[in-house]
Amino acid sequence: MMSLTQSKRWNRFKALPLMLGIVGATIVTPALVSPAIAQEKMLKTLTVTGRGFEEIQTTLTQVRLGVEAQGKTANAVQQEVSRRSNSVVSLLRSRKVDKLETTGINLNPVYSYANNTQTLTGYSASNIVSFRVPTESAGTLLDDAVKAGASRIDGVSFVATDAAIATAQKQALRNAIQEAQAQADTVFGALNLTQKEIVSVQINGATPPAPIVIQAERFAKQSAADAPTPVIGGEQRVEGSVTLQFSY
Repeated sequence: MMSLTQSKRWNRFKALPLMLGIVGATIVTPALVSPAIAQEKMLKTLTVTGRGFEEIQTTLTQVRLGVEAQGKTANAVQQEVSRRSNSVVSLLRSRKVDKLETTGINLNPVYSYANNTQTLTGYSASNIVSFRVPTESAGTLLDDAVKAGASRIDGVSFVATDAAIATAQKQALRNAIQEAQAQADTVFGALNLTQKEIVSVQINGATPPAPIVIQAERFAKQSAADAPTPVIGGEQRVEGSVTLQFSY
C-alpha cells in the first residue's frame, strides 16, 4: 500500500505527459505565425517591363584591308607581301589610325587540275590588318592605302565612339524606366487600383549597337584622277530594358 507522499508523487508523474502534449501543441499553433510572413504572402504586385531606345551618329569607320600576292615560290610571294604590307602599315601609322592590328597572315599552295592530275603551280599569300579612322577621312585613306600596296578590302563598318555609346546606354535605360512607369500607370488606372511603391527593380541591360557593315565590293579600285572613295556613316540604335515590380 502506498503512503500519502508516494501517492502524490505518482499523480504528478501521470500528469507530466499531458502537460508535455499541451506544450507541443502550442508550438505549431497557426495563431503564432509571424505577422510579417502573413503580410508577405498577401502582398499584391504588378510587374512591367519597359524598353528604351536612343539613336546615335556613327563617327568612326572600322576597316579591314590587306595585301595579297601570288608567285612561283613561297619565299618570293612572302617577300612581296611583306614589302607591300610594310608600306601600307607605315602609311596607316603616319595617319595615326586607331586600334591598328594584324588580323590574318596566310600562305597557301596553288594547284591546277588537268586530266585528274593535281599540279603545284605556285603560292598565294596575304597579310590583313584592321584599324579605325574618323569617317570623314576614311575615303581618302582607303585610296592612299591602295596606292601604297593594298590589294583587298575585306570589310568596312561604322561605329560610334565608346563615350557616345556609354552616354546613349544611360539614356536608353532612362527611356526604359519611363516606358515601364507609363505601362504601370495605365494598368492601375484602368483597374482603379492604387499604386503603392516599387518593390523590385531589374536592369536587363543596355545593349551596345552593332556596327553598320558595308560590303567590300562597293569599294572598287580608283585611279589617281578619280575623286576620293565616298564613305558615309549612319546612325546606330542603342537599346535598354528595365523590369519594375509595383505593390498595390
